[in-house]
Amino acid sequence: MSTENAPAPRRTAGPMEALSDLLAGNRRFVGGRPRHGHHVSAAAAAASGEQQPSAVVIGCIDSRVPLEAIFDQTFGSICVVRSGAHVLDLAVRGSVEFALGQLRVPLVVVLGHQRCGAVGLTIEALRAGQRPDGALAYLFDEIAPAVLEVGLDAEDLQTKAVRRHVERTVERLGTFAVPGQVDVVGAVYDLNSGKVALLD
Repeated sequence: MSTENAPAPRRTAGPMEALSDLLAGNRRFVGGRPRHGHHVSAAAAAASGEQQPSAVVIGCIDSRVPLEAIFDQTFGSICVVRSGAHVLDLAVRGSVEFALGQLRVPLVVVLGHQRCGAVGLTIEALRAGQRPDGALAYLFDEIAPAVLEVGLDAEDLQTKAVRRHVERTVERLGTFAVPGQVDVVGAVYDLNSGKVALLD
């Protein structure tokens, strides 16, 4: 997949410029001139009625992992829930339960990704023997068991910890009531190729 002609994302100078960029993007979107392939007249308006999504995807907040784009899904196709390293806090769990119970979504996908910053931070903190401060400690506490199960001395620890954390998230999702026939699967996204690989 060639990325030679793709414009590189740029970091804005500050919050007001970031907001200005977002609003400009929305104006392009509404005006039917999107840069990134989402068309309001053909997709957003058509999906503005009742929701009938086919899946809920739980992913990381990483800006390099835009879930609708990765799966090439249009408006109304999927429900997206994101948190650092797809950690299952109460809000994420409630959101998934809403999608399953109220929208009758038949599939949950837990998507980890290469070089996850939250997993990397957890590895560094464990090796240093220092638990992060503030709310970041919650992410650490939720990710650390996966890292420790792999082992701090394991070869290619980051990759293996990402995979194990996805597996643990899938396992935990299976512990609360799921109405009807719902499949829960885990996968990992390759930042370089764009490919999503399902876990065995």
